Amino acid sequence: MTVDAIIQIAIYMTVLLGLVKPLGSYMAKVYDGDSTPLARILEPVERLVYRSSGIDPAAEMNWKQYAVALLTFNAIGFLFLYLLLRLQVWLPLNPQSFPSMSPDLAFNTAASFITNTNWQAYSGENTLSYFSQMAGLTVQNFLSAATGMAVLVALIRGIRSRSATAIGNFWADMTRSVLYILLPLSLVLAVALITQGVVQSLNPYVPAHFVEPVRDASGNLAMTQTFPLGPAASQIAIKQLGTNGGGFFGVNSAHPFENPTPLTNFLEVLAILLIPASLCYTYGRMVKDTRQGWAILASMTVIFAVMLIICVWAEQTGNPRLVALGVDQTGMDQSLGGNMEGKEVRFGIANSALWATATTAASNGSVNAMHDSFTPLGGLIPLWMMQLGEVIFGGVGSGLYGMLMFVIVAVFVAGLMVGRTPEYLGKKIEAFEMKMAAISILIPPALVLLGSALALSLKSGLAGIFNPGPHGFTEVLYAYSSTGNNNGSAFAGLSVNTPFYNMTLGLVMLAARYWLVIPALAIAGSLARKKHVPESAGTLPTHTPLFIVTLIATVLLVGALTFIPALALGPIVEHLMMWSQ
Repeated sequence: MTVDAIIQIAIYMTVLLGLVKPLGSYMAKVYDGDSTPLARILEPVERLVYRSSGIDPAAEMNWKQYAVALLTFNAIGFLFLYLLLRLQVWLPLNPQSFPSMSPDLAFNTAASFITNTNWQAYSGENTLSYFSQMAGLTVQNFLSAATGMAVLVALIRGIRSRSATAIGNFWADMTRSVLYILLPLSLVLAVALITQGVVQSLNPYVPAHFVEPVRDASGNLAMTQTFPLGPAASQIAIKQLGTNGGGFFGVNSAHPFENPTPLTNFLEVLAILLIPASLCYTYGRMVKDTRQGWAILASMTVIFAVMLIICVWAEQTGNPRLVALGVDQTGMDQSLGGNMEGKEVRFGIANSALWATATTAASNGSVNAMHDSFTPLGGLIPLWMMQLGEVIFGGVGSGLYGMLMFVIVAVFVAGLMVGRTPEYLGKKIEAFEMKMAAISILIPPALVLLGSALALSLKSGLAGIFNPGPHGFTEVLYAYSSTGNNNGSAFAGLSVNTPFYNMTLGLVMLAARYWLVIPALAIAGSLARKKHVPESAGTLPTHTPLFIVTLIATVLLVGALTFIPALALGPIVEHLMMWSQ
C-alpha cells in the first residue's frame, strides 16, 4: 500500500469510528423514547402521523403481530411500486416520455427496492421518470431501511426484556426511524452534495452542442450530447445512509453528476457505514452494557480492515496481462499506478477499493468503480464480503441483527466447549434459538448456490454470459451472491435484463430478506419471554478479546466452508491463470 492510500484510509476510519458514539447515543434515545434535540420540532409531526393513521404507539405487539404488520406493510409497498413502474408512461413528471417497465423488470425492481437490495437491471437515466425515481424508489429507500432498523430494535428489546411477551410497536419503530434518523441525516447530506455539484432538478434533459462533430460508437457523426438531469441528490443521500445503493444514473456513483468531487466521494462512502457502525453502540446502550456493542463493532472492524488491505494491495499490484501489452502500471507523480481499468482517475485505487469493500461490507451495493474490472483477487474481496452474510456492518439494522445470529452461534459453541448451557446477556440459548439462528445463517448461502447452479445449467441463464470461463462463472456467482444477501452491486459483464434473471433474482431477493426477518423476530419473542439468569463464575464474558476472536472465527469459518469451493472455480482459478503466463 502507498503512503497516500494509508493516509486516506486512516482518515476515513478515524472519522467513521469517531461518529459512532454520538450518533449511536442519539439513536438509542430515539428508540427508548427519551428526549432528543429534534424532539420539539418533530414530536408534533410524529403525533400527527399517528393520529392520521389511527396508530396507538403505546400498543405493544408480540413477535407474530410484529411480523404480520411488517409483512403486510412491505407487501403493500411492493404492489404500489410495481403498479407505479407499470403505469409510468401515464404518470406525471416524465419529461423524457419514458415508457413503462416490462412486467418482469417491474417485478425485479419492486422486489429489489422493498428488500433494501436495490439491484438494478436497467439504467436509471434511460428508463425511469422523475416521478418513478421520487415517489417509487426514493420512498422505498426510506421505508426498506426503516424496516431493517425496526427489526433490530425489536430484537434488542427481546434480549433485554424479562418475562415479557411484547417486543414493541412496528408502526412506531418505523415512524421514529424515518422521522428522527433517516430524514434529518439525509437532508444534511443532500444539501452538502448539492453544494458540490450533484444535480437536483426537475427540468428536462439538456442538449449540449459540440464545437466540432465527433463520431459515436457506431461511427456516425454527432453534433450534440444530451445531459441527464433529475432530483438526484435527494435520492443519493438516502441511498447511501440507508444502505440502499441504487443509483440515479446507470453507472451509479462513478457518474460525475452523482459523485463529482473527492469531498462528495468521502461523504458518500462515509454515509455507507455510518448508521450500521453506530447501531453497534446503540445496541450496547439499549441493553445497558456498552461493552457488548464495542465488542461487536471491534469484530466487524477487524474483518473489514483486513479485507480492505487485501483489496487495495491486489489492485495496486496491477494486472500482469496489461504489462505484457506494454502498459506501465508503476505509480509516479503523473500516474496512480496499479490496475486503473474501470476506475475514475479522480478517485484512484485507494478510494475505489475502499468503496468496493465498504459497499459490500454493508448491504449497500453502490459503486464508484466497476467491480468487473478489478483483478481476480481484488474482485474476490467484495464477493466474499457479501458471502459472509452481510454482517460486517451490513445493512442498516439487518447487518447487526444478522451478526447477532452469529453471536448466538458463537455463544452456543463456546458453551458446548465448557459443558455449560449457553447464555447471552442473562438469557439461556436453547434449541429454538439455535434453530432460528441456523435458518438465518444458512438460507442466504443456499439461495446463492442454488440460484447460481440453476443459471449455469439452463440455456436462458447461460445466454447472459458474455465472458466465458472462470470470469463468466464469477459474474453469475456475484449476481446471486449480491441478491441473495440483499446487496445490489454487480459484475456488469452479465446481461441480466431478461425474464429468466429478472424473475429468479427477484425471488432470491424476497426470500433472502423475509426468511431472515422472521427468524430474527421469532428469537426476539422467545428471548423476551425468558427469565433473566444471574451471571456466575461459569458465565462466558461476551465483551472480551477472547470472545471477539471467537466471533470473528465463527463468521469466517461459515463463509469459508460454504463458498471456498465455488470461489476456487471463479476468482481463484482466474488469478492463477492471470499470473501463469
